Amino acid sequence: MCIALMPWAVSAELESDLAEPMQSSIPPPKLKVSSWLLMDAETGLTLAGDRADTPVEPASLTKLMTAYIVFREIERDTIEKDDMVVVSEKAWRLEGSRMFIEAGEKVRIEDLLMGLIVQSGNDSAVALAEHVAGSEEGFADLMNQTAAELGMVNSHFVNSAGMPHPDHYTTARDVTLLTRAIIDQQPDHYAMYAIREFTWNNITQKNRNPLLGRDSSIDGVKTGHTRSAGYCLVGSAERDGMRLIGTVIGAQSDRERADAVYSLLRFGFAAYEHHDLYPAGQKVVESQVFKGAAQTVSLGLSEPIALVMAKGLGKKLKAGVALTDPVLAPVAGGQVLGTLTVTLNDDELLARPLVALQDVEAGSWMTRLSDTVRLWFH
Repeated sequence: MCIALMPWAVSAELESDLAEPMQSSIPPPKLKVSSWLLMDAETGLTLAGDRADTPVEPASLTKLMTAYIVFREIERDTIEKDDMVVVSEKAWRLEGSRMFIEAGEKVRIEDLLMGLIVQSGNDSAVALAEHVAGSEEGFADLMNQTAAELGMVNSHFVNSAGMPHPDHYTTARDVTLLTRAIIDQQPDHYAMYAIREFTWNNITQKNRNPLLGRDSSIDGVKTGHTRSAGYCLVGSAERDGMRLIGTVIGAQSDRERADAVYSLLRFGFAAYEHHDLYPAGQKVVESQVFKGAAQTVSLGLSEPIALVMAKGLGKKLKAGVALTDPVLAPVAGGQVLGTLTVTLNDDELLARPLVALQDVEAGSWMTRLSDTVRLWFH
């Protein structure tokens, strides 16, 4: 299932998860590619995109999923980086980009990961898949299970390397979601995507990501290319605490895909700013408590609040609270005792429950009696 689009096809309306008042007046770049997406990594919000849910051939972007699963199995202690993998003839014979491992050779998982990520080795992808799942077909089943867990609803995998197949497809959005998961869940492993070169069997190959070195803020991620898929690239960069992920599918050349992703990242940092407004579990306000062992309880949020908006809008944000009144002990931690509302130019952006951050036990009989009288006049 692969829908081929002409590189210059552009939909009538670009995609964005941001409410219109939060969108930048700066337009995104016009890209002559099949599909693309720009996402804020922390919130998962789409800043801009075009045809991001159109199924396409992923080529070597597939290896992002392969690496994600291998790193996850390492973290689960089912395998270790120093485990030795016996290279099969199937892995050795695979065509395309290669790490140049030999059939029957024993190679450490960590070296195979370097060959997979830095050199984009099809042979290392198959070797890893066979080691983790027993066969590449079994690994493909694992890839599809993992895709479902990550919310990659428009993806299906049949191999670990990204070899062309009519039932092997994904979308710009799904690839971006996968990249976000790698960055968020596997930060130590993600550092491998910035390694510039790797040598195996006395053959040194440079990382195929042309964005590495172009800008110091860019630290990943992965290229892909086949004749039918065109040139694909996922790039990520972090500036001033804001991380963006840009994905381009179906460019006409290596230079074009690099320029397209770079222009997306530059646009995102120029047009938008990220605000971590309230962390989870931190006191936002105190509320008075009646009939309790304590006279007040701290209220905060069970989930953090982070917003992305056009640059300059942050200073126009306002927050307000509405509290339950009166609050009577006992109070259980996590109990909802109010609402926090964030507004922009008097328009409500969001409302979140304020919860008790600790328990408050019932007070003594004297406290309860005294507070009963106080409540008459409250």
